Amino acid sequence: MSRVKLTVNGQTVSREVPDNTLLSQFLREDLRLTGTHVGCDTSQCGACLVHVDGRAIKACTTLAVSLDGADVTTIEGVANGDDLHPMQTAFNTHHGLQCGFCTPGMVMAGIDIVTRYQAMGQPLTEAAIREELEGNLCRCTGYHNIVKAIADAAQTMSGAAKAAQ
Repeated sequence: MSRVKLTVNGQTVSREVPDNTLLSQFLREDLRLTGTHVGCDTSQCGACLVHVDGRAIKACTTLAVSLDGADVTTIEGVANGDDLHPMQTAFNTHHGLQCGFCTPGMVMAGIDIVTRYQAMGQPLTEAAIREELEGNLCRCTGYHNIVKAIADAAQTMSGAAKAAQ
């Protein structure tokens, strides 16, 4: 057993957990943040994607104790109260979801993709979005609306970033 202390969605949490506790398990079972889905347990599907210190990781293969002191954002932490994140709004607008199982991971991937491309000053093309999403599986859609949603959110997020400067 080890003590792990994390900031999760802006709240400091500290728990004693077995050393083999996966981050996905810690989030879902200990913190009851069930938006982080577990689809494959092998890092193949992306349903468990969360942000750790600003970067997307797959929580189903990451040990919670390895992240002691980290800042974790789950799908529950991306909205600002009742105001959805631009990526969530774009997924809704462009019908980028079907059953919803993969959606949290897709939204988290989309935010990470846009943030990284903006930081690098690179254009975010449809081809780039499709390539970046290769680690996220969806069995309900053809990805077309997901790609449209991420591209649309990139425009909104870019405008928000410029306004903040």
